[in-house]
Amino acid sequence: MANTNKINRREFLGTAAAASLAFTVIPRHVLGGPGYIAPSDKVTLGYIGCGTQGLREMAEIITNPALQIVAVCDPNKFSTNYVDWSQNDVRNTIRKVLGDNSWGEAIKGIPGGRDIGQELVQKYYGKSKDSGTYKGCASYEDFRELLEKEKDLNAIKIMTPDHLHGTVAIASMKKGKHVVTHKPIANRMYEAKLTIATAKKTGVSTNLLAWSDKPDNDKIKKWIDEGAIGKLKEIHNWSNRPMWPQWQANPTDKPPVPKDFNWDLWLGPVPDRPYHPNYTNAVFRGWYDFGAGSIADMGHYSLFPLFLTLGITAPAVSAEAYATTTCAMQGNVSAGVKNDVAFPLSCIIRFKFQAQANLPPFELFWYDGGMKPIIPELPSGPLKAEGLLFVGDKGRIVADFRGERPVLITDDKVMLDAPATSKRALQDRDDAWITAFRNNTQSPGSFLYAGPVTETILLGGVALRAGKKVEYDTANMKITNLPDADKYLVREYRKGWEL
Repeated sequence: MANTNKINRREFLGTAAAASLAFTVIPRHVLGGPGYIAPSDKVTLGYIGCGTQGLREMAEIITNPALQIVAVCDPNKFSTNYVDWSQNDVRNTIRKVLGDNSWGEAIKGIPGGRDIGQELVQKYYGKSKDSGTYKGCASYEDFRELLEKEKDLNAIKIMTPDHLHGTVAIASMKKGKHVVTHKPIANRMYEAKLTIATAKKTGVSTNLLAWSDKPDNDKIKKWIDEGAIGKLKEIHNWSNRPMWPQWQANPTDKPPVPKDFNWDLWLGPVPDRPYHPNYTNAVFRGWYDFGAGSIADMGHYSLFPLFLTLGITAPAVSAEAYATTTCAMQGNVSAGVKNDVAFPLSCIIRFKFQAQANLPPFELFWYDGGMKPIIPELPSGPLKAEGLLFVGDKGRIVADFRGERPVLITDDKVMLDAPATSKRALQDRDDAWITAFRNNTQSPGSFLYAGPVTETILLGGVALRAGKKVEYDTANMKITNLPDADKYLVREYRKGWEL
């Protein structure tokens, strides 16, 4: 695919160096005004994945002056068959960032694909050009071609379905690119550990987008450290996900592959199967092959920052899962359905942890599909749709995932929040990794810090598939009590996609 003619980073620096020999150097802020960032100091980004969430987040980060999106990639060229939280959210998001209330008025359905991504980038950057146009964003179907041809980009952002995260991240890091990815790092234990090991070996900067600055976690830690709830025994985390159709068997019909959609590239490392829309777009997350379930979708947001704050530096040593069951009629007789292809409609997973540096041994419970812990009525009312509960031998803390202040409940008091533990300004999620990539440092959400939460979450999926309690040895990546469950730690790779 042809790229537009544009000066690359090396050419820019060479030109600037030559010019400095002949002319007086003028400070950048004089040339560009306060906050000006020279082109040579921007993070040049390749953006892989232009579905609904990819486009939403593209619209968020494209306004950051420290970033320049130079290429987009998606196996889908363009279609309007995407699924989303609302019919017009993508359209309205793009309209807002472009300042154009007429954008997409002829589009029927929910749009996505690399053509939309490229259009968003070029229209946004074109607004600042005297000509009103910009043609400096390349478009690719295959991320491997992007990595070969875009020699001068600094970083890759991965917004693909889960099954491609590890594959794309490893290929990018081996090319010397910084990597930011949506959760999870990978949807198999082997790939996740290999991705983290590759980050260590290459020394590039990385970021898992589940990281965010959560000051309430500081308050919770302070209460726990002060013994306000006594000895910590349990952490409970729940979510109302899944918020997508959750099929219980692979589809049997074989609709045609949509025009301009490369099904082979979308499959990536997963063994061949016929195309079906039940696998693609936002519904991929429910399948064992393509996703990592509700716990990987929402558990990362609550648990990754919490693990960092509480100093949980080792993954769970065991997991056992309890899942909903389904039945089907077979000749007017109801029979149970064995489902080993998709996550259940709802589940509870119980993890056990050994003592950490500043925590005793404890248990972590995950709930999804509307399940929640059963506890006495709170002063603040019923539990919200998503949240956290910390149980000690002398009290408990309830924290709403959506931002309400944590509540401390003991026998003798109810405290609605704790005094602020610091005066620091909140770090913006995207500013944190963009700054780290510019400075070649590790972001607060670096892959190097995400091993314990990643392994714990993926172990939950293994327990669901095994149907029994699994005991885990992280050093050797083994299920020690149920060797047959080791197969769930890896995948069968399609030829040419092995890692």
